[in-house]
Amino acid sequence: MAFWPFGKKKKEEQEPKAAQSVTETAPEEVAVATSEDTNASAVAPDPEAESSPAAAGTVIAQAPGTTKIENYDPVGGSTGPFDGDSVEIEDFDFTDFSDVTLNLGSVRIPLPKGSQVQVEMGEQGPKMVHIVTEFGRLTPVAFAAPRTGGLWEESSDDIGEGMRSEGMPMNFEEGPWGREVVGKGTNGVVRIIGVEGPRWLYRVTLAAPNGREEQLAQLGREVVARSFIYRGQDAILSGNSLPVTLPQQLAAQVQQAVEARAAQAQGQTAGASGQAPTTPNPNALSDALRQILEQSEASRKND
Repeated sequence: MAFWPFGKKKKEEQEPKAAQSVTETAPEEVAVATSEDTNASAVAPDPEAESSPAAAGTVIAQAPGTTKIENYDPVGGSTGPFDGDSVEIEDFDFTDFSDVTLNLGSVRIPLPKGSQVQVEMGEQGPKMVHIVTEFGRLTPVAFAAPRTGGLWEESSDDIGEGMRSEGMPMNFEEGPWGREVVGKGTNGVVRIIGVEGPRWLYRVTLAAPNGREEQLAQLGREVVARSFIYRGQDAILSGNSLPVTLPQQLAAQVQQAVEARAAQAQGQTAGASGQAPTTPNPNALSDALRQILEQSEASRKND
């Protein structure tokens, strides 16, 4: 599916279609994972693979099935990622691709149909948000960037060097927005897409098992092209990630799921010692997605 250019909705069609996309579709699932869970699924380096000459920066091949976007414009163009501070997401109709938009404050992402949201938990709380699809996992992050640009070129060099230092063969490929970093592991492929806009850098990491890397690359670019970045006017040091805000009710449900998980583990321990286990809420995760839907619908009504 080609993802460019996107046409804007007619004014009289915006409200009915927006409501339909939220209320008439099946919900995606929201899951909660610990750092150990996500690390276990990470792509391990492949010691037998070799880096291509592109790893040294001498040659950058065009990524399969892609063409370069000419004159990419996040404000006045018809292909994202868009600058959300200047472009209204409600002006576009993505219902052929997505049933619900994930609002993380600094980033809004129309979720691919059939995908799931996975909130990675660290010791201090939510650490990362992943989008899990049939082809693999996408991890979106937005950063503050200098007005003059150049952050992606610099950081992609660092990422490539880091991969090589960890023993992961890698190369650069030319994608629709420019350079993409590709790392080859024993059990899959990591591809990192970076796009710069007005004082921001949008980076999406794709992790696919072997045999599904091309499908995930295509889907990942579809997601990138429909994303909206909200940099705001606050002073943020270049290279620092933009703040991510979980909807209040979703955050509460995530916390409930984490507590249920801990209670279940405690119950298993107590059961082994003869004590009655604590029963977790079985609906905590499905309830969390319902909060996303309600949050999205409320946001549209307020707009």
